[in-house]
Amino acid sequence: MAERSTAAVDVADNSGDEPLAAKAGKATTDGLAEAQDEADKSAPDTGSERQNTEPGISAPELHSGHKLARRYRLEECVTRLDGFSSWRAVDEKLRRAVGVHLLPADHPRARSVLAAARSSALLGDPRFVQVLDAVEENDLVYVVHEWLPDAVELTALLASGPLEAHEAYQLVSQVSQAMAAAHREGLAHLRLTPGAVLRTSTGQYRIRGLAVNAALRGISADRPQRTDTEAIGALLYAALTQRWPYEADAYGLSGLPKGVGLIAPDQVRAGIHRGLSELAMRALINDGATASRQDPPCTTPDELAAAVAEMPRIRPPEPTFTAPPEYQRTTYQQGTYGRSQPGLGTVPLPPVAPPPPPLQSRTGKALKWTVAALLIAALGLGSWQVADRLLDQSNESDTTPIQPANGDDKPAKPLKPLRITDATEFMPSGSGIKPALVPNAIDGKPGTAWITLQYQNYPNFGNLPDRKQGSGIVVDLGSVQDVSGIDIAMYRGGQKAEVLAAGADASAPSALADFSQRLTKLETVGSTLKTTLDKPVRTRYVLIHITELPTDGSADRFRGGISEITFTG
Repeated sequence: MAERSTAAVDVADNSGDEPLAAKAGKATTDGLAEAQDEADKSAPDTGSERQNTEPGISAPELHSGHKLARRYRLEECVTRLDGFSSWRAVDEKLRRAVGVHLLPADHPRARSVLAAARSSALLGDPRFVQVLDAVEENDLVYVVHEWLPDAVELTALLASGPLEAHEAYQLVSQVSQAMAAAHREGLAHLRLTPGAVLRTSTGQYRIRGLAVNAALRGISADRPQRTDTEAIGALLYAALTQRWPYEADAYGLSGLPKGVGLIAPDQVRAGIHRGLSELAMRALINDGATASRQDPPCTTPDELAAAVAEMPRIRPPEPTFTAPPEYQRTTYQQGTYGRSQPGLGTVPLPPVAPPPPPLQSRTGKALKWTVAALLIAALGLGSWQVADRLLDQSNESDTTPIQPANGDDKPAKPLKPLRITDATEFMPSGSGIKPALVPNAIDGKPGTAWITLQYQNYPNFGNLPDRKQGSGIVVDLGSVQDVSGIDIAMYRGGQKAEVLAAGADASAPSALADFSQRLTKLETVGSTLKTTLDKPVRTRYVLIHITELPTDGSADRFRGGISEITFTG
């Protein structure tokens, strides 16, 4: 009987006591098998990484058009290496492109690949390319993952030149934060190369191959956090310089000159951002290389993410506007009319007689005198009427009282942001989803968010019994305030949400019935939920209530969340 995992289903486990890797077979590695073996030789051999290959193992002989589980139709083989193959395929059930890794069920690494795929799927972090299925069937083991047709590999981005400072900052910030979250759950990558990092059309970076790429290749590491941190440093170095930070060429990039060692990026290319250059060196500390400042090395993704957060924010470049073309006069406006043209000889054209000055004829003079006389008569008549009116008014006493200024006409005071002292996850059933991520929704950083788990088949949180009333975030304003404006940035559009407020005398409300004041109606909202109330609402506790989630990469997967919450009053 085929053994099929629940990799695509978020089990909504809330215990938090055991890392996800332990739940899925203690797997510690993942990655996409890339055909650039020479890159493995480019990094210095410190003894911290081991790769085991088994001679004599060949990839399964499959062809385009072969169908797995009567659902996944293989289209194009993109990698064939070390007894496994990777394919672009089509999920005929959901009519979408997917990626598939294939290897024989008796392959020495088949068990570890299945465990790695399941551990990666349990993480459910949208910053990683998601594993959709992990199956052992008909003497084959295959792993199905997302295929992002609109995403571009970092390898392709660097082929056209180094990244500008803001883009490199986004790269190291997003990748380090994602890997820090993975390592907190006991997962490592160990094959974090430019081909494993994708940039989507919205500017977000996503990592593919978590726990699978290295398992496919049999790679392990004594210090997995250090290995992944150094890999992120190499990505940042390449993004700044368009050079690979070792002597050997790799991933379409030239290596450093032989014999000079690991030099700082700002010594390789002029104009590189000093802070990013130092950050790359701190992550790449190896074989005696030091950063240009006396800062400690970053040995874990958490430390690297913290170092990025401490840097002054690098703003995107100002948009450039193309100057409008200079105004071109027409031939007539340029005065060529009446001039001799090239090729027509030099015979001058007869001069054009200017028209006579206006109103210089006998009729014109008579018309001027007539108009002047009429104007004089009109002025005299108007003056007489004005004088007569003034005399009539002087004979009447003005008894109209002077109206005092109305104090109600003062301009309304501008709304000011209200201070949020605390926020908690709305848990009517007593169990939370991601309560540790709630501070991300009130930290003032739009790049962080409270993100739900991924649910299958039903947008109402998987139709689970403990999610009948949905979820959301309860905001504490510290004291009773007049709430006049709402500005909520949603994690993504398409969520069905409403904003409710507790009564002014409420204390620690937790049930849906405790929030008796409706601020917005329940409806499907876009990327923002923003409104100004007709009348201020007095409350201390406000609930952003979500009842349905939008799709997450496929028609039967759902995920939502809240990025930032702001109230004004």
